Amino acid sequence: MTSTPTRAVGLRPAEPPPEPDRTALALGAWGRRAVAALSFRNIGAVYVWLVIVLLFSVWVPETFPTAITVKQVLNGNAVAGLVALSVVLPLAARVFDLSVAYTMSLTSVLTAYFMVTAGLGPGTAIALAMTAALLIGVINGIVVVLLRVDSFIATLATGALIQSLITMVANDSSITGVQLLAKPFASIAQLDAGGITLPVLYLLLAATAIWFLLEHTASGRRLYATGFNTDAARLQGVRTDRLRFLTLVASALLSGFAGIVFASSVGSGSPTAGTPYLLSAYAAAFVGATQLRAGRFNAWGTVLAVLLLGTGITGLGLATSAQWAASLFTGSVLIVALVLTGGRIALPAVLRRRKSPPADPGATPDKEVG
Repeated sequence: MTSTPTRAVGLRPAEPPPEPDRTALALGAWGRRAVAALSFRNIGAVYVWLVIVLLFSVWVPETFPTAITVKQVLNGNAVAGLVALSVVLPLAARVFDLSVAYTMSLTSVLTAYFMVTAGLGPGTAIALAMTAALLIGVINGIVVVLLRVDSFIATLATGALIQSLITMVANDSSITGVQLLAKPFASIAQLDAGGITLPVLYLLLAATAIWFLLEHTASGRRLYATGFNTDAARLQGVRTDRLRFLTLVASALLSGFAGIVFASSVGSGSPTAGTPYLLSAYAAAFVGATQLRAGRFNAWGTVLAVLLLGTGITGLGLATSAQWAASLFTGSVLIVALVLTGGRIALPAVLRRRKSPPADPGATPDKEVG
C-alpha cells in the first residue's frame, strides 16, 4: 500500500525579512560623514580660529570685527600663503626646503635690480628672476637627490649661498625706483577688486593646483607614498628620486614668484623680503597637516592655517601689543601643531605593520616593527 503525504496544518510559509529602509541608511551614513567632517580632529583649526576671532572681537571691539580687518587679513597674508604652499610639496615627499625664504628675497632683489639698474622691462626682469629661482631649485635637487645630502642641511647651505648673492647685488639695501611703482609691474600685486588684491587670487589658484595634484592624480599618490615610506614606494616602482627633485624645483619657483609679488606690493626689492616668512610658512604647513587630511600635508589645510595665523597676528597688532607677541604667537602655534601631529606624519595605517593579536588572554602582543 502507498501512503499519501499529509500536509502540515496551520503552518504558513516563512516570510522574507523586511527590506532595510534605504532612506534611513543613507541619512545615517550622511550623518556619520558629517559628524566626522565637523569633528575637532578634522577641522580643529576652524574652531580655534573662531575662538581667536571672538577673543579679539571682545578685546578690541572698535577695530577688529570689521570688513576692513577681513580684507587686511586676506591681503596681508596672501604672500605668506604662497610661501607656505611652496613647502607643502617637498614636505609631502619628506623633504625640507629651508631656502624658500632666501629664494623669495633673491627674486625680489633681482627683479628690482633688472628694472631699476639695468633698465629692463618688467616682463624681461621677471623672466630672468624666475630663471634664477629655477636654477636654485635644480641646484637643491642635485645636492639633495643626486649627492644624497640631508635636505635640511643642504637647503640651509644653499640659502647661505643665495644670501651672499643677494648681498652682492643689493649691498644689503633695498632697491627702489619709479619703475617698480608704475604699471604694469605695480598691478601684479596692487590691482584689486572690491578691496581684495590679486595676490589673494594667486593664492587660491596655487592652492587649487596643489590640491588637484595631490588628491586627484597618480603623481600625487606617488608623492605621498614617497613621503610615507620612500623605500617601500621605490620597491613598488615609484621614481622617488625624480619626485623629490621636482618638488624642490616647484618649491623654488613658487617661492620665487612670491618674491616678485612682494616686490610689486611694496614697490622695492628687499634683501630681507623672505626672512619673516620662513617660520610662519612651516608653522602653517604643519598646522595644515592636522586639518582636513590629518597626517598629510595638504593645500587647503595650509591655507586655513595661514588665515588662522594671520588673524591672530592682525589682532595682536590692532591690540597694540608688544612687537615680540607676533613671533611668540607663531612659535607657540607651531609647537602645538607639532605636538598634535607627532607620530601621525610618518606612515599611514595601511602601510604600518599591525600588531599581532595575543594568542590567549595572558599573552602579550608583539611589538610593532618599524
